[in-house]
Amino acid sequence: MATFIERFDTSGSGPRLAVKDLIDMEGVPTTAACKAVADSAEPAKADAPLLAGARAAGARIVGKTNLHELAMGTTGVNPWFGTPVNPLDPDLVPGGSSSGSAVAVATGEADVAYGSDTGGSVRTPSACCGTAGLKTTWGRIPLDGVWLLSESLDTIGPMARDVAGLVLGMELLEPGFTVADTAPRVVGRLRVPDVDPAIDEAVDRALAAADIDVIPIELPGWDGSREAAGTVLLAEAWANDKHLLGSEGVGEDVRFVIGLGEGFTPEAVAEMHDRMRAWRIELAAAFERVEAIAAPTLKMFPPRIDAGPDLSMADLALPVNAAGVPSLALPVPTGGRLPASVQLIGPHNSEERLLALGRIVESAVSS
Repeated sequence: MATFIERFDTSGSGPRLAVKDLIDMEGVPTTAACKAVADSAEPAKADAPLLAGARAAGARIVGKTNLHELAMGTTGVNPWFGTPVNPLDPDLVPGGSSSGSAVAVATGEADVAYGSDTGGSVRTPSACCGTAGLKTTWGRIPLDGVWLLSESLDTIGPMARDVAGLVLGMELLEPGFTVADTAPRVVGRLRVPDVDPAIDEAVDRALAAADIDVIPIELPGWDGSREAAGTVLLAEAWANDKHLLGSEGVGEDVRFVIGLGEGFTPEAVAEMHDRMRAWRIELAAAFERVEAIAAPTLKMFPPRIDAGPDLSMADLALPVNAAGVPSLALPVPTGGRLPASVQLIGPHNSEERLLALGRIVESAVSS
């Protein structure tokens, strides 16, 4: 049961949907995969509004999926509910925090899953499990009825085996959603340090196969935006979850990371918000030169479960959260045992065009 915290019997012909256990479902407790929360959680009185489209479409909710406790981790390892098994290699982490959602679609137990992404939590497990994930524009999907981690960065997005599944997920989240008729054709290739060469090469081959115009791009604010987003995330997580730390029902790794947020003064957090605003301006200017930006989703292949926590897994995700823009993670072949993942980043509210680009890349690497 490590993939799901709770399974549901379903019938009907609608798409099978898995829901991360941060999202309220009427009559079901929301646990955030944390013992301290689960021990006193009451059944939710109403669905989170973001479920309305799925309900109207007759989606069959197959279960509430497991996650890295309180959505505060990159590996997906959970001491209370078990760790979802990475379908590529059971010795490797499934990625966090939306670990159960990635595994549910990778193993065919769901057609679509909902995940949350605050610092990569949709894209990281997608990259670890060889699946696809879409981090949506900040504010596009309503967060009422969703367990709060960092109000400045939290987003909800679909996860699936492929782009078609992500499109279905967006149709459920946003009835009337349609993919754009035209895809971005000029893509900026961002080079970032410390990326495994096999991953960088796989991203380059995928872009070349897609027959799009790829030009080098530099983003001086990239590194600073990661520090800014990380600071804001930790400070807000501390404010939102510190009341749980008096309980023994919080894992040591999560307790440690949340505790880091206590050390940031309001002045320091305000400075980081200013830095994120400057980064958004820089990135908006970059999108006047290119229509999308490509980079790896993860700079490394998924580590072993016994390697312990590794917050650096979020290094290539956090700048996107700092900007609030959408990002699509897609598996691309390396020629080796494990796939890499390309991250396609677009301007605010460009999900329709990003998915059109994703179709092109996916088709190119699978042909």
